[in-house]
Parts: sequence; C-alpha cells; structure tokens
Amino acid sequence: MKVDELLVYGKARIHKDHAKLLLANILEKNPLELLLYLDEQVDEEKCTLYKKEVEAMANNKPLQYVIGKVNFYGSEFIVNENVLIPRFETEELVENTINKINEMFPNKQIKILDIGCGSGVIGLTLKKFFPESEVTLVDISKEALEVAKENATRLGLDVNFIESDVFQNVYDIYDVIISNPPYIMEDEEIEDIVKDNEPHIALYAGKDGLDCYKKIMQDIKRHLNNKYLISFEIGRYQAPSIISMANYFLSKPNIEVKQDLQERDRMVFISSKNE
Repeated sequence: MKVDELLVYGKARIHKDHAKLLLANILEKNPLELLLYLDEQVDEEKCTLYKKEVEAMANNKPLQYVIGKVNFYGSEFIVNENVLIPRFETEELVENTINKINEMFPNKQIKILDIGCGSGVIGLTLKKFFPESEVTLVDISKEALEVAKENATRLGLDVNFIESDVFQNVYDIYDVIISNPPYIMEDEEIEDIVKDNEPHIALYAGKDGLDCYKKIMQDIKRHLNNKYLISFEIGRYQAPSIISMANYFLSKPNIEVKQDLQERDRMVFISSKNE
C-alpha cells in the first residue's frame, strides 16, 4: 500500500491527526512532511503494524501507549501500561520546582527524592537539569521501576532506584522531595480512556484522594534536611487538606499553592523557613 492509502485507512477509523502521527512514527518521518511521500510504497510489515496500531486506538487505547513513547519537558520517554501517561500539568510542576531549586540551592549539589516515580519523567528531568545532584527514584511497582530504569539508560542519566511503598525502604535525608502521587477519589468520575487503560495504583488514593499525601507527610520530617523543599502535584480541591497536613507534621513551614494554566489549584510547594 501507498502512504496515501494508509492514511485513508487510518482516517476512516480514528482522528485524522492520530492517523498521521501513527504512520509518521512507523515511517520515521515528520508528520508535517507526510504529504511529500503520498505516493511512496510502504512495505507489508509496516502496513500490518500501522493497521494494528490504528485498531488499537479505535478500541480506545491511548496514543502514547500505542507508540510507546511521549515527549516530556524536551526529552523522549518510554511509556507503557505499567506507568501513568505524563500530563502537561506535571511539566508545570517540574518547571516550578526547577525555578525554586535555583533560588534555594545555588550550588546545585543537592539530594532529590522522587516518590512514586512511574516512568521517571520527574526525577530524570531534574537530574538532567541538575547533573551535580544525587537523585533517587522510588516506586512501589517493580514494573514501573523497570520503565524508569530503561528511560534513565536511554537518557544516559545516573540515578538511584528503590522499590518501596513511600519511605518503607528509604533511609536517607534529602534536600528536595517531589511527588505526583495518586490523588483521584475512589468514586470520582474520570475519562473512560484513562480508567480503562492507565494503572489504577497510579490513579486512585482512597475515598478523599489523600491517602498517599497522608502516608508521605506522616514520615517526611525524618527524611528532610534542615533546608528543604517539598513539591507536590495535587487535585484541584486538595490544597486546604495538604496545607493542614504540612502545618501539622512540620514546624512552621512556608507553603505556596500554585495554579495550572487552567487556573486550577495544581501544585503545593512546602519549604523551610531558613530558605
């Protein structure tokens, strides 16, 4: 089949943009340049793969899982059904954390802990921006850690990995602790494509969506340096509860809530008074 014939096949079954992206990925071409290759013959193996991927998307499988990768903050990461698909809001969390590290820790020789690392996008991005830092990625899922390890290898980043339920197997002290934990309430309505594909262990966190924050905050003090930064991604209604936890478990912390680009509370930054 030719490129134009495959595009007709794809567009009849899934969104035209997704049809182009899938084919461009298989052909290793820029999607914007596909029009230059409409008459090009595609070998049978690639045709079969394209049709298989189109059918997967037609059956509600996310694009990122179909192509097996995603761009996050300028780097390409492997993703699969064992890890959450990174969202733009998490890029905002990372960007704000980078800015705060630059403000608080001028020498950049710091220890960073990423709790619930999933594919590793947060911790590995911070390691990329702060190569002199010591970064540790933690996840309860062995399968997620395998994905994160593969991403670290692909990006050439030297970091530590610990299989642990939050701090269970963590014994060190850190300057920065960051987490995008599960924060969806158990009865909260979410898109079918998310509910049916992404790992529930990375999505749901009890009746109020706060279980993971509670587990982190009750033990966090003994893992913090005197000068510290805690960065959380949160659900839009969870800021008051997390502020209460911070004030309960920590001594007079600085607390800042930031909104995402949709003007929803999305990040909480907790830091020591002596910053």
